[in-house]
Amino acid sequence: MEEAGRILAISISRHRRIKKTNVPNARLIENFGIEGDAHAGNWTRQVSLMSLVSIQKMVDQGLRVGPGDFAENITTDGIDLLEIPVGTKLFLGEGALIEITQIGKVCHTPCAIYYQVGNCIFPTEGIFARVLSGGEIQVGDRIKITEGAGTREEPVASVASIETGKGLG
Repeated sequence: MEEAGRILAISISRHRRIKKTNVPNARLIENFGIEGDAHAGNWTRQVSLMSLVSIQKMVDQGLRVGPGDFAENITTDGIDLLEIPVGTKLFLGEGALIEITQIGKVCHTPCAIYYQVGNCIFPTEGIFARVLSGGEIQVGDRIKITEGAGTREEPVASVASIETGKGLG
């Protein structure tokens, strides 16, 4: 098991399209997501992740943004999420286990960040996962890669097709 990084921030919101709030800890629920988060549910995008490196790209463009501002649930440090293929499993903290299910997403409605700088990083650098084994996580917890298989392909066309068919965004 390869130790790869740590949890820099945990962010949740009770309603969609509302800015997430950073919290010191959270409970991951198997096949559901983060307790109390609006994006949790029985689907493949139960938890969203973004690396500090990705957020820094927007800071470098002059934005005043930080962990949670892209609606990600978990902000990571020390792990290159963009190199992790779909199918990779990650241990978070002492026992929560997630599996990467999707890289990027189609944004049907431009967000505030898009209007500020003309683009947003979440469609290409946001990572989604499902919870295989629940548990408590805390800011500062270690992230360990347990298994990796699959590709680092961005499934933009297939994701767009799936989301259009399901009416998801």
